[in-house]
Amino acid sequence: MIFIAVKFTIRPDVADRWLTRVAPFTAATRAEPGNVFFEWSRSVDTPHQFVLLEAFRDREAGAAHVHSAHFTTAMAWMPEAIATTPEIIHVETPGTGWSTMAELQPRATQ
Repeated sequence: MIFIAVKFTIRPDVADRWLTRVAPFTAATRAEPGNVFFEWSRSVDTPHQFVLLEAFRDREAGAAHVHSAHFTTAMAWMPEAIATTPEIIHVETPGTGWSTMAELQPRATQ
């Protein structure tokens, strides 16, 4: 599995519209056959920063994503919205998606 984490620092005047702006890109990516997940979160510490966690089945699925029309379209308009160059972590990892955390379980209700 290819796992990618990207931090996007967005211009303050665009930040409140960011999730709406990336919605078509998000939907198209989630519809890709090799996509495992594609999830946005807003930083609680840095209000204009969004973190994207994404995973693809394998290298081929990752390559298909980067060569897709919706990726190309997003890369064309995003430079106008970002305040800094995004930071990225990109790794290949075993597995096929999220696993459960062994150290923490919900309490049983009585």
